[in-house]
Amino acid sequence: MSTELTIADPGVLQTKSLDLYRASNAELERVLSEGVAPSFDELVGWEFDGMNVGFMTGLLGLRKFRKGFYDGRPRVASGPEPFVHGYNIPVRQDGVERPHRAKPSDESPKRFGFYRVYNASLSKAHRRYPNALLLDYGLGANGLDPSGFLRDYLVKVDGSRDLLLGKAYLALGVFSPFVGFFVLRRSLRHTFSG
Repeated sequence: MSTELTIADPGVLQTKSLDLYRASNAELERVLSEGVAPSFDELVGWEFDGMNVGFMTGLLGLRKFRKGFYDGRPRVASGPEPFVHGYNIPVRQDGVERPHRAKPSDESPKRFGFYRVYNASLSKAHRRYPNALLLDYGLGANGLDPSGFLRDYLVKVDGSRDLLLGKAYLALGVFSPFVGFFVLRRSLRHTFSG
C-alpha cells in the first residue's frame, strides 16, 4: 500500500529528476515509450514535486508545481474504471534546484486542476501510450478552469516508483496538440480525500 512506501534517497532522486528535466525531447520520448504505468497504490496518499520541461513554461511562470493523488468518490458520474483522482498545487517559482514550497503555504495548499487517473488503454480518444496512466482533467469537474482540456500520460522512469515522466496534450475535439513533458519526484504524504 502507498502508506508503506518509503522515498528513495532524496539527494539521488533530485539529481535523477534534474537529469531527466535537462534531457532532450527525443530522450524523453524514448523513456515515455518504454515506461510502465505506476500502480494506484504507488500514487495514492502521495504528492509529487513537478517540473515542466521546455522554454515556454519558464516564461509563463509554470516551471514548478506539485501533483497529488487520492482515492475518493467520483467527481463526475461516468468515466473509465478502475480509477483514482489527482490534483495540482501551485508552488513558488524560485528555480528548479530549490525546494518546492506550496502556495499559499505548505500547511494550507491550494488544490485545483483535478483529474481522473486511469489506464490510457481504457480511453476511447487518448491511447497514444497504452503503457501509461492517463490523467484526464476532463473528468475532474473543474468547471470553467481551462485545465479541463489537459490530458497527461504518466509512466515510471526506469521502473522507479519515485520518479515519473509525463507528457501533456490538449484535448480540442479532433485535435490534440502536444503541450510538453514534465517530471515528477515523490515528495510528501498527504491525507486529502476530496
